Amino acid sequence: MYSLARSLLFRLDAETAHGVALKGLDLAGRLGLAEQLGGGRVEDPVELMGLRFPNRVGLAAGLDKNADHLDVLGALGFGFVEVGTVTPRPQDGNPRPRLFRLPEAGALINRMGFNNAGVDHLIARVRASRYDGVIGINIGKNLATPVERAVDDYLTCLRKVHDLAHYITVNLSSPNTPGLRNLQFGEHLDGLLGALRGEGNRLDRQTGRRVPLAVKIAPDMSAEEVGLVARALEANAIDAVIATNTTVAREAVAGLSHADEQGGLSGRPVFEPSNTIILELRRWLPGMPIIGVGGIDSGEAALAKRAAGADLVQLYSGFIYRGPKLVGECARALKARFAGQ
Repeated sequence: MYSLARSLLFRLDAETAHGVALKGLDLAGRLGLAEQLGGGRVEDPVELMGLRFPNRVGLAAGLDKNADHLDVLGALGFGFVEVGTVTPRPQDGNPRPRLFRLPEAGALINRMGFNNAGVDHLIARVRASRYDGVIGINIGKNLATPVERAVDDYLTCLRKVHDLAHYITVNLSSPNTPGLRNLQFGEHLDGLLGALRGEGNRLDRQTGRRVPLAVKIAPDMSAEEVGLVARALEANAIDAVIATNTTVAREAVAGLSHADEQGGLSGRPVFEPSNTIILELRRWLPGMPIIGVGGIDSGEAALAKRAAGADLVQLYSGFIYRGPKLVGECARALKARFAGQ
């Protein structure tokens, strides 16, 4: 059924199709069909970061930036759903077109630019949701905020979402906000993470509720750079790392239509680069939870991500190409191979 829907959706430009597909899922949710579309809910519980995940398969940030579709996405059988990236103030993002399909490579290129309705809108949508699963909220900075003051935007979002998030992800790795990736290294990284950890601890004490902090990193790093990032994560008591965001590399898609578009490349071409980062992170951080994302388009790919060292996995581009049934396929594969581990 999804193959037919995809053939129709792919006749539209990618961003329009994205909106139409989400509205279609909302309708399926109202008709009570969402769990069936996802292939049935898989119970494979695991405890990480002090949280209980019903299974190891999550939805990556970016698909539902404003938490407008949280109920139906949660009903598809995900073990957790990450919404955002959200910024303190609403922003339109980059001009359209800004999302491109590369179907021969099972890939997408986006330069969305953190388009979102602002953190207050997201908070209202999460409060209105009936979804009772694990919710991650991914936070970023507004384009107009100088990189030197980025910490102010992250702290604003942290304070506002703390009461609702089960975990909070600090997005430092989108290639579509100028200068953002500079925050992944050196004094920038230590200063930002130290401020967020300190404020997170204060909010945890104030509310009596611990909310873990995760950091999402890029795949475009050397082994030495991964080591530097890993040491900073450990030094600042970060609870988890998400590996990885999109890549700016184009070697894997050279010559394909849209391959030269600016933005972040996701999907199958990021599968091996993200696995390489995960392997290196696991070497440096043997006890830190790792959420693996990048190029998971089958149960076998989810198993490979787990074998590389990921404790949990997230879907995005594979979900676009394969549809909701990928959720159950990946969850069942992980349960069959790694149940209880």
